[in-house]
Amino acid sequence: MEINIPDVLAEVEAVFARYETALVTNDVETLDALFLDRDTTIRFGATENLYGYAEIAAFRAARPSVGLARRLDRTVITTYGRDCATAWTLFYRDNQPGKVGRQSQVWVRTPEGWKVAAAHVSVIAEAG
Repeated sequence: MEINIPDVLAEVEAVFARYETALVTNDVETLDALFLDRDTTIRFGATENLYGYAEIAAFRAARPSVGLARRLDRTVITTYGRDCATAWTLFYRDNQPGKVGRQSQVWVRTPEGWKVAAAHVSVIAEAG
């Protein structure tokens, strides 16, 4: 298996950037489109455990649209072959001083494009 094939890595970096823009602008339509529409898709959030696309979409529709701005740090995207990738990043929000957020995603290539098949978001106290 090839790791980080340049053209595949560029594709995932671009869709990850699209996801980030949609997240901070609360573009629910794009966020929904970027998640794999399957019962097996999972998103564990800071306060919720969501199983299946329907639960994730319902969460997105009800989520407040304020306080979403954030800064990313130490983002690592790794592709495995041509059809699977992971994305890991830290994030910081001005409205959460002393906290660091962690986000991980598993991306899979589908006929419709790259989709998040699993995701995790958590916030912890910043070290130091």
